Amino acid sequence: MKSILLHVPHSSTEIPAQWRREITLDDDALAHELLLMTDTHTERLFDVEGTGKVVFPVSRLVVDAERFTDDSLEPMAERGMGVIYTKTAHGDVLRDKPNASSRAALLNEYYHPHHARLLALAAQSIETYGSCLIVDCHSFPSRALPYERQPDDAPRPEICIGADGFHTPKELSAKLTQFFSGKEYSVALNVPFAGALTPMKLYQKEPRLHSIMIEVRRDLYMNEKTGSMLPSFDKIKQHIAEGIERT
Repeated sequence: MKSILLHVPHSSTEIPAQWRREITLDDDALAHELLLMTDTHTERLFDVEGTGKVVFPVSRLVVDAERFTDDSLEPMAERGMGVIYTKTAHGDVLRDKPNASSRAALLNEYYHPHHARLLALAAQSIETYGSCLIVDCHSFPSRALPYERQPDDAPRPEICIGADGFHTPKELSAKLTQFFSGKEYSVALNVPFAGALTPMKLYQKEPRLHSIMIEVRRDLYMNEKTGSMLPSFDKIKQHIAEGIERT
């Protein structure tokens, strides 16, 4: 189990004061945006004994740890949601485009140290155990948000398994799909979200590094209007742990 790393990139609501001043939303609007865009409670929902865990310390509204730093490589940049968001989930202005100095400061303070830690732990696991599995831990709303550009009434599975063509063995995604289906969840592969994060230095270079994404539909475990946990939280948490332990 020590060869498994849980990566939790979007659970934090922390916005340091110096960066809060850059955001144009008032406090109520910001609280609403955080509720929409945060993978609330995922740092607790994904909790498997014997694994490592890397949690991004600030909100994705400050910096998104899952984006490419080069906007020309990042598909979401054209929606104002590159590594540093300038748009909200509804396409409204979140902040002005940061200047080069602010951009560098944000990346150097949060993004690069986070990825350096993930890389170091993955490399250590490969050296010690011969392999490493990164589980990218997420949740998603029960109805599509406008930035997703999907019909808001489109069916959404309860569990989404995200796979990468190089780093996700087909038997791994099949095993997790079978496990969650066996627990009577509706499951889809790469729908509504696709892929799984790997450290860029090892991306498509290190075959001993495996990665997979597990996305849990939020209405399974929380009240989406308030952010409070539902009584079902512990059951969902247990099932996630069981699924990961069987990989």
